[in-house]
Amino acid sequence: MSLFNNFTTHIRRSCTLLAVGSMFTIISCQATIPPFVVRHLGDGHSIVQLKNSNKFLLLPIEESAPEVRINVMQNQNNVSTHHVRLAINTIDYYVPLDLTGFDIPALAIKVQNVPDSALCWRSFDLVNEFDTQNRESHRPIYHFSPPYGWMNDPNGMVYKDGVYHLFYQYNPYGSMWGNMHWGHATSQDLVNWEHQPVAISPDDLGTIFSGSCVVDKDNTSGFGKDAIVALYTSAGERQTQSIAYSIDSGKSFIKYEGNPVLTSEAPDFRDPKVIWHEATSKWIMILAVGQEMQFFTSSNLKDWTYESSFGEGHGAHGGVWECPDLIEVPIEGSNEKEWVLLCNINPGGPFGGSATQYFIGDFDGKVFKNQSPELTKWMDYGKDHYATVTWSNAPDSRHIGIAWMSNWQYANQVPTQQFRSANSVPRDLTLVNKEGNLILKSSPSPELEVLRGEVSDQRSFTVNKDYNIDKLLDKNNGLYEIVMTIKNNDAEFIGFRLFNPQGEEVDFCYNLIEGTFVMDRARSGNVSFSEDFPIPTIAPLGKANEISLRIFADKSSLELFMNDGEYVMTNLVFPSSPYNRASFYAKGGSYEVTSFKVYPLELK
Repeated sequence: MSLFNNFTTHIRRSCTLLAVGSMFTIISCQATIPPFVVRHLGDGHSIVQLKNSNKFLLLPIEESAPEVRINVMQNQNNVSTHHVRLAINTIDYYVPLDLTGFDIPALAIKVQNVPDSALCWRSFDLVNEFDTQNRESHRPIYHFSPPYGWMNDPNGMVYKDGVYHLFYQYNPYGSMWGNMHWGHATSQDLVNWEHQPVAISPDDLGTIFSGSCVVDKDNTSGFGKDAIVALYTSAGERQTQSIAYSIDSGKSFIKYEGNPVLTSEAPDFRDPKVIWHEATSKWIMILAVGQEMQFFTSSNLKDWTYESSFGEGHGAHGGVWECPDLIEVPIEGSNEKEWVLLCNINPGGPFGGSATQYFIGDFDGKVFKNQSPELTKWMDYGKDHYATVTWSNAPDSRHIGIAWMSNWQYANQVPTQQFRSANSVPRDLTLVNKEGNLILKSSPSPELEVLRGEVSDQRSFTVNKDYNIDKLLDKNNGLYEIVMTIKNNDAEFIGFRLFNPQGEEVDFCYNLIEGTFVMDRARSGNVSFSEDFPIPTIAPLGKANEISLRIFADKSSLELFMNDGEYVMTNLVFPSSPYNRASFYAKGGSYEVTSFKVYPLELK
């Protein structure tokens, strides 16, 4: 029996579906009353009248189709609006519309601007279960990704009662950007994540853009002692700032009846990051406004006063500034701390598209002063590290950051369908003094070591011209960590490649003449989806006789940490099979690989 039934028939079979790839297979059927009726009203307007009480309405998606508006109607009143790419000519995958809590006999779906001949009318279905099992070859395993649909910026991250909460920009109605909700996941170890229900959904003020959460320990807001308070951008006709609060440790949120709490005439006015400033006993909100950051203060999280702006004449300005963060970070080897302002920019990254820059300076509760206005500092020298923010209220005064692992140049086109986008691994942030200049160091969080299996330890070796390692691991499923130390003798170029049997490779090269480290993914696998993807990325590592490297490999990413995170490079890759071989090369002299270890990685 075909899934594509004619909904005008009087008898229809109710089917249980099993996902296969991005499609579905029927595994059981029984005759029943038609679950819904489609009525075409003319001019591309239609109504789907539901008749029985299954949990999900499956929406067939065609990514090349235009977005159309669907309104969920209860007793002829609109209760929610979504923009969906309903299938016109072909079906790429399905997404579920959750019907839980609705009175089904009074429920209808109004669809606008879809022709009567579209494939979707023959392809909706009602089911009680939606299978989200991972079936895509490029879906990461130990990097967080959504169960299905689109994800971009991490936001609202907060730690409370032994649990890390990760909220994120989420589209549950397709694997491309749109319909922004706050998705939600929780973890006790930053490695194993449990998917939670959507935390905050769109309302009449708009969709839910990025923001932050704080634990209101002293009940300054009046929402309750230790309430988790979320501050986020409502993206409607204008971008305004709103509040929701949770009194059940993040399980559910109640929107503040006084929303919005902050407005502006600026077209780009978003991504509130809120911190408690101990010295002034005030809440501080940092907002991205065009190409500057604005600072506001409050005593109750509801009433905000503008204090200052920062941005003109500082850093990169090739695009809009987004997703700020402000943290007071310790300097390694001292008892001192400095304030670090994270500033994400798109476009304008060093290799095109989006990236994260940062500023180090002083903050008195009202004004941020940059210590090095002549310098532009980048947090990561790859193309796929954006919207970096840190956990609020993290234990042991740690600053733990995480990023969206993609780039706006091609994020909507990467070769996956069941989902799009993942997060970077978590990173602990500190400051280090590098040749008289403070830089922000991003070290892999120590929790990641629980992923390690039995190490494969190569003996040290010397590279004069070439040296090959025929097998990184006996059983390589694409999840591993390489830890190596390289000591230079007199080489001018130190290089190595990771490659697979298909000849796909990623080339790493340390240029001692220029003091730069390059990662080239031009031949890494599937790069055809964007001409902006296969661009080499370059880190200003400087000239050193010895360097240490850690590489975290997952199904579709490589994260390179140089000298324990003094310089980092995050890049996506889409190989046909795992890279399981390595070749080393030298030019102008020789070098020694004094240590080379490979750990298989596995979620436990």
